[in-house]
Amino acid sequence: MTNETKCRRDRIAAFLDGELDAAATGRLELHLRVCRPCNSELQAQQLFMCALDSAMSRTPDLPVPHNFSKMVAARAESDMRGVRERVERKRAFWFCVILAFSSFTLLGAAASKAVILNGEARVAKIIGVFEFLWTAFRDATVGLTVISRVVSGGLIPETPFVGLVALLLCLGIVLLSLLISSYHQHHEVQLSE
Repeated sequence: MTNETKCRRDRIAAFLDGELDAAATGRLELHLRVCRPCNSELQAQQLFMCALDSAMSRTPDLPVPHNFSKMVAARAESDMRGVRERVERKRAFWFCVILAFSSFTLLGAAASKAVILNGEARVAKIIGVFEFLWTAFRDATVGLTVISRVVSGGLIPETPFVGLVALLLCLGIVLLSLLISSYHQHHEVQLSE
């Protein structure tokens, strides 16, 4: 390994800002004595800081717009040119695509599970209603059979078919009375017009 590949030039700015601890500062100072490229970088950064200090001290009152800091922050957030290499941007784009696809897939799976559970609940309710109606019909048939036996006083033989016939007969009588009532109401309305 050459001396240049071991160099960490990002530490030079931290060294100038006084952000390194004593041990790191000592190691960097030893390295600067033997490494010409790092020493040149240190001098270039020192010259830049001196020039910047000089420029700032000469023009203390620069006219700046009232929302200058907001404009700079917005520009820094939106403009990423030169910050990353093209390969890194491409890799970041594909990571975003993969993450978006994964999140949509997971949301779709959760939504489909909710739809299936909702559908199962509705089917269970419909089946429950049909079971209730069947039970009510069966119980009504059995009840009418018992009532017809009691009323008939043993005149009708005890078979399930007879109970069903009795139920149908009772339903027929109820429907016939409803039809007669409806006919009379309709006939009265026509006469009143």
